[in-house]
Amino acid sequence: MRIQRRLATPHWLLVAVPAGSLLAAFVATAIVLLVAGKDPLAIYARLFDRAFIAPGALTNTLVTATPTLLTGLAAAAAFRMKLWNIGAEGQLYLGAVGASGVGLALRDQSGPVIIAGMILGGLILGAAWAIIPGLLKAYFNTNEIITSLMLNYVAGLLLTYLILDSRSFWRDLTSFSARAFPQGKVLPDGASWPTFDVGVMVVPFGFVLGLLAAGLLWSLYGSTIFGFQARILGDSPSAARYSGVKTRRVVVLMMALSGALAGLGGASEIGDFRHVLDPRGLQQVGLGYAGIVVAALARYNPFSVVVVAFLLGGLANAGYSLQGPGFPAGLVGVLQGMILFFALGGELLLHNRISLTLSLSPQGRGLGRGASTP
Repeated sequence: MRIQRRLATPHWLLVAVPAGSLLAAFVATAIVLLVAGKDPLAIYARLFDRAFIAPGALTNTLVTATPTLLTGLAAAAAFRMKLWNIGAEGQLYLGAVGASGVGLALRDQSGPVIIAGMILGGLILGAAWAIIPGLLKAYFNTNEIITSLMLNYVAGLLLTYLILDSRSFWRDLTSFSARAFPQGKVLPDGASWPTFDVGVMVVPFGFVLGLLAAGLLWSLYGSTIFGFQARILGDSPSAARYSGVKTRRVVVLMMALSGALAGLGGASEIGDFRHVLDPRGLQQVGLGYAGIVVAALARYNPFSVVVVAFLLGGLANAGYSLQGPGFPAGLVGVLQGMILFFALGGELLLHNRISLTLSLSPQGRGLGRGASTP
């Protein structure tokens, strides 16, 4: 067996490989269900119904998909130039801290002012947290995978400290119960982000921001000098340096952009859904790590990130609503893992040609037959 790099990828493979990977993931999961004594078709029907058809399903799916969309865009922005930002989880935490802090500080202002401030606070703190591994990468050639990942734990500890281990501005100290059982301050009514009722579903404001961010990210990579420099740096760092690209500046700015998008996800979690800085709740759901999965499945295309986040949000929403004795507890996680596994395996077929050679001679010489993938 030989693996050869494709010089050109047929257009039909761009559709056939992702579709085949998705089908293979469902088939593999069905085999697991059969071994467990479950009916795969009945369970898949229940999943689809609770994700997209049942009353209120689409609204709940968007609620689940919104923060994952923003962290998926954060990962895709960096990954596309081969800058491996694994710190979207921590950058989301800092975005939540910034958004909630601004919302509390501006409680006497009008709703639009508070919301604009929360968005700005989430963007700034998320970007600031991502700049740290960006600077280390640019000036000391430090592995950004390790630094950004380790900063996730630092951000989690900081989040816990602000509510559980200190008397910070974010902690509620107005009553005996709040002092005995630490909790964050509830944001004012004006800090609740608006929603848009389109008939079949209610769209969170954060999801709308995610759609705008996807369009801006697409334009950035395709229509700006900075995006062109980022693509060159991702494809060939030596060529980028030879052509005069200020590589350090591009690395730092791209990490900042990635962190800002993740921070916007944290702001959305506070403004759209939680309305309070909740360290335990934010750390339990793993929204930043889910964004990495979304970006990988979408192959770093911003508009594909929107679609993948919506589909995986539907799976997660269905899993939450179907939890019970008749539904395998880990099914959604298994299915998501299978989808990622087969999608990444499909990348091998997309970019490479696999050639198989079968020898028909007992001595391995003389006669032979070769075959290769299309």
